[in-house]
Amino acid sequence: MRREDEVLVDFPLSRRGDVLPRECAWLREKQPVARVRTLTGDQAWLVSSYALAKQVLEDERFSLKDTALEGVPRQYALTIPPEVVNNMGNINSAGLRGAVMKSLNPKADGLEGWLRGRAHELIDGLVAEGPPVDLRGGFADPFSAALHCRVIGAPFADWRRLMSSLDIAFMTSARPFEESALNWYKDVGYMVDRLNGPVELRSGLLGRLAALRENDPDSAHLTDEMLATVAVSLFGAGAVSTSAFLVLAVLALLQRPELVGYLRGRPERMGRAVDELLRWNLSIGDGLPRLASDDVRLGDVLVRKGELVLVLVEGANFDPEVFDDPERLDLERTDNPHLAFGAGRHFCPATALGRTHAEVALTALVERLPELRLAVPQEQLVWRTGFIKRLPERLPVAW
Repeated sequence: MRREDEVLVDFPLSRRGDVLPRECAWLREKQPVARVRTLTGDQAWLVSSYALAKQVLEDERFSLKDTALEGVPRQYALTIPPEVVNNMGNINSAGLRGAVMKSLNPKADGLEGWLRGRAHELIDGLVAEGPPVDLRGGFADPFSAALHCRVIGAPFADWRRLMSSLDIAFMTSARPFEESALNWYKDVGYMVDRLNGPVELRSGLLGRLAALRENDPDSAHLTDEMLATVAVSLFGAGAVSTSAFLVLAVLALLQRPELVGYLRGRPERMGRAVDELLRWNLSIGDGLPRLASDDVRLGDVLVRKGELVLVLVEGANFDPEVFDDPERLDLERTDNPHLAFGAGRHFCPATALGRTHAEVALTALVERLPELRLAVPQEQLVWRTGFIKRLPERLPVAW
């Protein structure tokens, strides 16, 4: 079949995060590299099998950075100012990786114990309020924000202001809108103020970046905006990802109440359970984008230089060629090479921190609220549209 004769699938497939899109299995089996039409009306290749998804993520001829170039096909309109992409390229070559990785280390500075304390404080608040409560607004969002405020060196008192900006920063729109840049630079300004604040108030990543610039001649040229870009990007990507995962992980467990009791009786299995919940998670709503920098063959398809490729993570993570009985949530699964954190050069650097965050949160919830259940029928959940994550607006629960 000629390309011009192909029937295009509209993408994304679904906004719900509690049901695997019905198209996944068909695409993976019949058309693992399929032509799709994105929100912007551009065409892209959707990759849905595990083997081909891993190939795309590990092959450096498929570029993440180039997806922000002017004039290339997009999955949705760019909501980050184009100059930020250049900043990130400069930052990656400026020797700042050590400062970032130290800030993302879950074993540093008693972080895990601090996280446990924060989780129980938030649950105390839920219990005092009494059911039903919104677990997303009352636990997942503030718990994720607390972690990332500490990581970047911002006061927890500012968590609502920082999280609210993500509603715009991670919006998926068919066309650009002016306020997305306004929103970005508002957050950059906040980080610059923290970066240049009194030495005694500096902490976390911002403290490390300020000290690096002051003490390392090779970093003295880094501007406020370049350093603030690191902090804004880390907070945004980290907080929205950990909160969305936690919400959908809890929802998956509430759909199977026996698993809450299983985890409560076997807290030592939580690490393995989190890995399975990561495989199961459907929060990545729009695929992982890459732009081909050369002609590359993917299975039976020749992807041309300049074409957009989208990795359908839930297609790969439910591939029966790799995962035994993939549509069963198996908290005892041992062989679990899921792609929830990506692969290759862009494998998420916060993987260990994200796992610790999830293990602490879920352990506290099943320990403190063993009768946790949805407070509304599942079909009444309202799923956010036009957002980078599949996410319910609220997760009402009782116990």
